[in-house]
Amino acid sequence: MTHDPNLINLIGTIYSLTALGVGIILAGAGVGSALGWGMICAKYMEGIARQPEMLPVLRVNMFITGGVMESFPFIVLAIAMWFTFGNPFVGAALAAVRALAS
Repeated sequence: MTHDPNLINLIGTIYSLTALGVGIILAGAGVGSALGWGMICAKYMEGIARQPEMLPVLRVNMFITGGVMESFPFIVLAIAMWFTFGNPFVGAALAAVRALAS
């Protein structure tokens, strides 16, 4: 296949829209993580205020829940990096262009 300007424009558009989507996905994961930590800590403080003798148990539960919740942004980051570096949309677009050309 030669250097077709329309094909180059198509691939550039796919990469730019993928970068925009990855940015939105990562922003959503960051906001979700921050809100999750805020809610976990708020409920932890409420639990301590209601029953101070439960502090050790509540602390362990807070850190376990926080650790599980903190894994979400890392999973989202892995998916975002897959879209960034191994963009599946470019391969699909090239296959569609080759099918139309033949």
